[in-house]
Amino acid sequence: MDARSYKDIRTKSGNTYHTFVVPPKDASKATLLLVHGFPSTAHDWRNQVAFFLKAGYGIVAPDLLGHGGSSKPPGLQSYAPSKLCADLVDILDQVKAVRAVAIGHDWGSIVTSRLASYYPQRFAAFAFLAGGYYPLLAGFDVAAALAFNKQNFQSELFGYWVFLAEDGAKNVVDAHLESMLSIWYTSDPTLWKTVLSPTGALKAWLQADKKAPLASFITPEEKTRMLNEWRKTGLGTALNWYKVMASGLMSKDDEAVNKEKLSLAHPVYFAACKRDYVCLAEPSAKIVQNFCPKATVEMFDTGHWVQLEAPDKLNKSLLAWLEKAVGK
Repeated sequence: MDARSYKDIRTKSGNTYHTFVVPPKDASKATLLLVHGFPSTAHDWRNQVAFFLKAGYGIVAPDLLGHGGSSKPPGLQSYAPSKLCADLVDILDQVKAVRAVAIGHDWGSIVTSRLASYYPQRFAAFAFLAGGYYPLLAGFDVAAALAFNKQNFQSELFGYWVFLAEDGAKNVVDAHLESMLSIWYTSDPTLWKTVLSPTGALKAWLQADKKAPLASFITPEEKTRMLNEWRKTGLGTALNWYKVMASGLMSKDDEAVNKEKLSLAHPVYFAACKRDYVCLAEPSAKIVQNFCPKATVEMFDTGHWVQLEAPDKLNKSLLAWLEKAVGK
């Protein structure tokens, strides 16, 4: 991604977002708002950026709050989905993106879900990768969710959230960044069953400084780049995303969602990842199909990082959907 295409965009909230911005080649093409997750930056979209720029689409890909070159406010209120969405729409307005399609991955899927809740008129379509559409999180309780998952899926799934939301998590994570990188971007997705899903397992893994085999898309150069980036400031503020969920702030923030309009009338795309053992493909696909009557669901034989693991297949699939959903 060309460094010359990055802009530091200050939003009305006072936060600054380090954002990759390229307008569409012609007015007939939409602008894709690419919304990453944890512990990522806009750089995780590099394969999509190259492909869709060549196809003539515009790109707006920010480092989200707490990540990369963007602002890192310590207070949790800044990370409430309603405020993040307001920032992202502000960015679209500032770069004069007329017709936009939001595409989210991981935590970015939650943010994209709230863009659909609060700003449906601002977007022509929505796409979700790995993490699906989240209709409503008001009333969400982490402990209750873990117990539900254990009973219904024989796995807590999100047990690692408990640790990452702890006040002391930053010190453990920052002291073992290579261990953290290796388990997040491992070539063996089944490790997530034993390291991320059970409560307490990730903390033990990091404290033992264990290393998982890295996925092939994390080259030695990419590994060095990521670790150097993380070491500049640590991952502490990025962990605020977990604290927002665990503290109940996200649940409270979602009380503003219109419960009468949880179904999306827009065209929706969902890339379900069959070897993602945290964001389970089948249950996520069912939610998308139940709430999105114009949904296109594609199953990918990948782990969580579909945009990195199978970029060619995903890009072609997304392009076919985009051309049908919003026009060529």
